[in-house]
Amino acid sequence: MRDPRIEYLAKNLINYSVKLQKGEKVLIENFGLQRELVTALVNEAYAAGGYPFVSLKDHQVDRSLLMGAHEDQFNMIADFEAEVMSKMDAYIGLRSGDNINEHADVPSEKMAIHGRTIGKKVHRDIRVPKTKWVVLRYPNASMAQLAKMSTEAFEDFYFDVCNLDYGKMNDAMNSLVELMDKTDKVRITGPGTDLSFSIKGIKAIKCAGELNIPDGEVYTAPVKDSVNGVITYNTPSPYQGFTFENVKLTFKDGKIVEAESNDSERINKIFDTDEGARYIGEFAIGVNPYILHPMQDILFDEKIDGSFHFTPGQCYDDAFNGNHSNIHWDMVNIQRPDYGGGEIYFDDVLIRKDGRFVLPELEKLNPENLK
Repeated sequence: MRDPRIEYLAKNLINYSVKLQKGEKVLIENFGLQRELVTALVNEAYAAGGYPFVSLKDHQVDRSLLMGAHEDQFNMIADFEAEVMSKMDAYIGLRSGDNINEHADVPSEKMAIHGRTIGKKVHRDIRVPKTKWVVLRYPNASMAQLAKMSTEAFEDFYFDVCNLDYGKMNDAMNSLVELMDKTDKVRITGPGTDLSFSIKGIKAIKCAGELNIPDGEVYTAPVKDSVNGVITYNTPSPYQGFTFENVKLTFKDGKIVEAESNDSERINKIFDTDEGARYIGEFAIGVNPYILHPMQDILFDEKIDGSFHFTPGQCYDDAFNGNHSNIHWDMVNIQRPDYGGGEIYFDDVLIRKDGRFVLPELEKLNPENLK
């Protein structure tokens, strides 16, 4: 018998996240075969009067393709997938896998080919700006292990996170969006961090279950050349098949001028991908009340209660600061007391301390008010 929580999740993805309408086409792309949720999504798409299309992929097969990748070959793959994506009204990306480090030994130049072709032509040029989309993970033993939980306990956690009342969260975010839209100067302080930048004139966007599941962030972007100071990220950050730790970035006039980590040579190669890789494309505040600790999965980690993420690389069109890059790397800092604390100031006014909002109009975003 299918878990009823899967049916509930599929219903929310089709009807709330992508709001599939009669006659619309949705591409369901699954990395790692998760028959129960894919089947439930197909059924819900039909029930909504839509037309589901399914693409099944595998991380190990993907690695083999990347290891021998050629630019012309991947341009052809991108053209094929772009043709399909261009015909879709909606997209649901379901990700799962047994090994988060499956791409760890893929050379950086091969990963860059993927970014320049499929990443750009399919996702950045079509899916993100032109479809109603949502991406999510699906629970398995590997994810439970990363979260340091039993498989059963992780499944319970997963459905609590993914099936919470996102409509309630959406309403609670309005005050933060309004405040960010009025803000010029941001200062963030904490252990190993003293960072200043401007967000003046750049829209704040709330994320409450329509683009990511799980969800729970409000994002904008810094004025491109305004970032100065130092940030030390206190969570592990997987990227291109390698988990970076103890990442410390130093900024001058927007640019990363120094980068240190557990593999400083490797991280600097990523930041040398292109000119935009050393500038920031996103600043976001995480508020999901059920996600408290990092599990090396960015879809979860960037939503951690009491966190923020500060993202080198490509900006979003709806929070546009002019930065373009083939990378978009969400790196997370948690400011709750159990992670060292920290403060966020908007125009010299303290708005969050040690992970809790202190302004009365923002208190509805504290965890006890979102559950």
